Amino acid sequence: MKKIEAIIKPFKLDEVREALSEVGITGLTVTEVKGFGRQKGHTELYRGAEYVVDFLPKIKIEIVVNDAQTDSAIEAIIKAAHTGKIGDGKIFVSPVEQVIRIRTGETNETAI
Repeated sequence: MKKIEAIIKPFKLDEVREALSEVGITGLTVTEVKGFGRQKGHTELYRGAEYVVDFLPKIKIEIVVNDAQTDSAIEAIIKAAHTGKIGDGKIFVSPVEQVIRIRTGETNETAI
């Protein structure tokens, strides 16, 4: 099993969710986060004063999939989140040792 974490632009969330649904991913966790990479933030004007916005709003999507679904999930995220502009985001893939569904006690593949 793998945990896929994707940091994407907020307006791409619905497209990514739909793309994951099409490849059979039934559950995900979404978190509003802030950060920066090569974009390094930007300068804005507010009431006549300039200020630097260091952290840009992003969306973090987390899913756990079986090994067979990993590549299709990654491809779906890339296709749906891609704009071709700086700040499209990143995808991180990590191994998952164990999953337990609290309600039923199911473990690993059956708990996903």
